[in-house]
Amino acid sequence: MISLRLLRLGNLAIGALLLTACGPRAAGPETLTVMTHDSFAASEEVVNAFELANNAELVFLQSGDAGAALNKAILAKQAPLADVFFGVDNTFLSRALEADIFEPYEPAVLAQIPAQFGIDATSRLLPVDYGDVCINYDKSYFAEQQLAVPATLEDLTKPEYDGLLVVENPATSSTGLAFLLATQAHFGDATLDFWRGLRDNGAAVVDGWETAYYTNFSGSSGRGPQPMVVSYATSPAAEVVFADPPIDEAPTASLNGPETCFRQIEFVGILKGTQQRALAEKFAAFMLDVQFQEDVPLQMFVFPVHPQAQLPEAFINYAALVEAPATLSPDEIAANRDRWIEEWTDVMFR
Repeated sequence: MISLRLLRLGNLAIGALLLTACGPRAAGPETLTVMTHDSFAASEEVVNAFELANNAELVFLQSGDAGAALNKAILAKQAPLADVFFGVDNTFLSRALEADIFEPYEPAVLAQIPAQFGIDATSRLLPVDYGDVCINYDKSYFAEQQLAVPATLEDLTKPEYDGLLVVENPATSSTGLAFLLATQAHFGDATLDFWRGLRDNGAAVVDGWETAYYTNFSGSSGRGPQPMVVSYATSPAAEVVFADPPIDEAPTASLNGPETCFRQIEFVGILKGTQQRALAEKFAAFMLDVQFQEDVPLQMFVFPVHPQAQLPEAFINYAALVEAPATLSPDEIAANRDRWIEEWTDVMFR
């Protein structure tokens, strides 16, 4: 989608030169650049609906994972790379606000979003979606081994689960960071003792989610050595949606007991310095409205924040909605994130 839109912009530029040579032309669409993380996706149908309604051309600037994208936006503060930024989550919220790169904006639709998602009291960042980082497990492995599925985080350090879990490094993976925060919220001062227990119980550590899920985890490829992986409560739904040949039951499931998962909330904001403030406001509001919200689940496999957005059947049947996720305030995360990662690294690698 992104490359096609950039190509279309190039064609528009050539057309503009030809029309200038031939005489006056009608005003073309305004361009709005939206900076995102690499996991952002939206259907062509929904993108086109916004463009047609607003005589606009959307360009999506994918910029790495959430942390890397935010770093780029902060470094470009004096000469912004985009008009809108999507992808700040609650693990980086305080950092994003302290950098002072966003303009406040309160669209009317914000009043329809439950207060539990509206973390930023200044309305510089508006909630768009949420998802829970959990441990996923390979159902067939546990059935074949006649092994009970762990019920709590504490269970993971028991001998019967030796070598059965793969986790992502929180220094290089947002998924890994979210799970570290889940353990911090649950164990508090005893968090490092828990991680020592995981290390001694043979937990594998890899750099990122793709390696963990598609190489190490047995539930996706069927060949990996670990039947448990840190992933998302929506991953079982994705397994069904993308299955070829089609399947009627997810081969994986999530551990979603109290404080076993960490809830991530993603936000959109208007970047300071935009020359397209009015159009940026329209797009930010559009992301919170029902049409875009109903597109979110099967595009990015997260839940919409708008309560009137209807969920697709795959989500209803296969995606777990965690009732009691672990949570930490953005301020607490900002104050301790780097130290927690360094301490984790000392325990797991040194």
